Parts: sequence; structure tokens; C-alpha cells
Amino acid sequence: MLLWSGQAVSTLGSGISGLAFPLLVLALTGSPAQAGFVAAVSGLPYLLISLPAGALVDRWDRKRVMLVCDTVRAINMGSVPLAAVLGHLSIAQIYLNSAVEGTFFVFFNVAEVAALPRVVDRSQIPAAASQNQAAQAGTALVSPPLGGFLFQTVSHSFPFMVDAVSYGFSVVSLLFIKTEFQLERTAEQRRLRVEIREGVEWLWNQPLIRYMTFLTGGLNFAGNATFLILLILAKQKGASPALIGVMFAIASIGGLVGSLVAPRIQKRFGYAQVIVVCVWIGALVIPLYTLAPNPFVLGALGAVGFLTAPIYNAVQFSYRVSLIPDGLQGRVNSAVRMVGYGAIPLGTALAGVLIQSIGAVPAVLVFGAMEIVLAVITSVNPHIRAARSVPDTVPV
Repeated sequence: MLLWSGQAVSTLGSGISGLAFPLLVLALTGSPAQAGFVAAVSGLPYLLISLPAGALVDRWDRKRVMLVCDTVRAINMGSVPLAAVLGHLSIAQIYLNSAVEGTFFVFFNVAEVAALPRVVDRSQIPAAASQNQAAQAGTALVSPPLGGFLFQTVSHSFPFMVDAVSYGFSVVSLLFIKTEFQLERTAEQRRLRVEIREGVEWLWNQPLIRYMTFLTGGLNFAGNATFLILLILAKQKGASPALIGVMFAIASIGGLVGSLVAPRIQKRFGYAQVIVVCVWIGALVIPLYTLAPNPFVLGALGAVGFLTAPIYNAVQFSYRVSLIPDGLQGRVNSAVRMVGYGAIPLGTALAGVLIQSIGAVPAVLVFGAMEIVLAVITSVNPHIRAARSVPDTVPV
């Protein structure tokens, strides 16, 4: 509960600044492409450093890693309002802030995921995963309208101060946790390259998890691009920053509902049923964005798409972490997230370029077509169709 509550507050702060980042870039430059590139810079570290980060997290004290990361992220976000007050805030600094945030998020995220099987019993992992999804969905409901309101009524940089404070709360909550975040390490350390290869080889030899890794990367590539597309579509319809926040709050209702029903769905339906249905729902919703007459309808359609995300994440995440041995948690999850999270900046950058070059509506159709292709492939994949709801192997 300490870990969960600290990350709930931190996620709320990140959601507030997450909406403010593209709005700030658009206010400074007026360029959708620049907004996409800034978001891409935040995600690039997962492509560049996630594998060595995972190996290092398996070596280091996971709790200490998380404490250092959130301390740095608090200072990084606090520098935005400081520079604004001094009159020196620039697009170059925003790129730097985005890069620092993304880099330390990689280490924190890998350490947090690796620590979860030590913080809760194995039998509680599905419930813990669903509870994490509920926290993310709940904060996603509140953070967009709050971020838009603060951006519009207080100042363009104030949302970043709120995010800095939320990281401080995370640090305090971590300090109160007494549970060890990893088993005792007795093996002699080897070359980093050898340890990274062990994690990648373990992942590659698990056909279902391997396919799910690339499927998640593809869904993130197409799905997360729609965040920027929805924002641009709403602005084209005359929506203010506050109304854009309300639109994303409406969409987040779907995520909250999905997180609440995820445990029941996970118990009642098979792995293949859940994954295939979730992928198809997400794929069929995206093209409908082009028909939405106003931001409220855009938000309602987003709610349908967001409904499936926590269900999909809870099912595939709890299956994976239940199967990975503790000594490989950091390395395997970093490899999974290199593909899954690393696809996000590429999709966001492409979305910004497509919006600026061919328009928002054609861009929606491009990403919608990508998700439909993924849904077809997933429906016929033999590893998905044969998957059991509970792994047969217990990690050691």
C-alpha cells in the first residue's frame, strides 16, 4: 500500500505535466511536429538504455535506484517553473527536461516492476497489477482537466511544479517501506553484456511472452500516437486547454472502469479471449475519431478505447512477472519494455509529422489500419490461442 499510494500521487503529477508538455510546446512553437518530437525524446531512453538498465537494476539495490530516480525527476521538473520565473525557459530546455525525465523513468520503472513480486505474494500479483491499473486510470481521470486548468489559469509552467512535488511524495513513501525489494544476490557479477544476453535469451525462448512483447510494442506505437492526434483534433475544433483536459478525463473514465473489472474478467475468461477481444476493440475505435463532431464525442470514443488497456495490461503483465525468476526480473522486463515503451516515441514522432504533412484525419486512418493488422495477426497466433490463464512454471 505504501508503494501503491506513493506511485498513485506520482502518476497524478506526471499526468498533469504530461498534458502540459505538448501544450507548452505548441504555445512556444505552434508546431505539432515539435510537440511530437519532445514526446519522442522522453521515450527514446527506453530504446537506448533499457537493456543495460535492466542488468544494472538486477545488480543494484532496487529501492535505492527508485529513491535516486525520483529525487532527480523532482529537481528536473522543478527547473521548468524556475526557468520561467527567471525568463529563460526555452524549447531547448524542454527537450532536455524531456530527456532527463525519460532516462530516469527507465531505471525507476524497471526497478519497480522487478520489485513487485517481492512486495506482494505470488498469488496476489494479478490483484496488485489490477490495483496499479486502477490507480493509473483514476489519476488519468483527474490529471488532464487539472493539468489543463492549471496551465490555463495559473501559468504554463505551474503543472511542472505540481509534478515535482508529487515525486517528492513518492520518495517519502519509499523511505517508509521496510520490505527488501530483491532476494540476496550470491552469484558473482559478470560482464554486463553477458548478463543482458541472459535476459534476452530467456525472453526469446518464451514464445508467448516474446509475441506479446512485440504485440504490445505495436499497440503502443499506434495507440499512444492517438493522444497527440486527439489533442490536435480537439484544438482544431476550437477547444481550450481546459476543455482538452475535460476531454481526456472523459476518455479516462473508460480506463477506470476497465481497471475495476479487470480482476473479474481475468478470472472468468481465458488469456486468449481477453487479449484478442481487447486488441480488436482498440483497433475498431480509432477510425471513429474521424467522425466525432466535438471534443465530448472524442472523449467518449476515447473512453471505449481506454477501457481495454488496463484489462490487457493486467492480464499480460501478471502472467509475465509470475513466470520470470527473481534474478532475471530486471533484465527480462527491461527487454520487454524496450520494445513496448520504445515504440511510443516512434509512434508519437510519426504522428506529429503526419499531422503536419497530411492532416489529423488521414493520420488517424493510418494508425487505425496498423491496429487492425495487429488484431488480425493476434487472432490467428497459435501461442495466443493455446495460452493458459495461469503460468505452469513457478519462478526460482
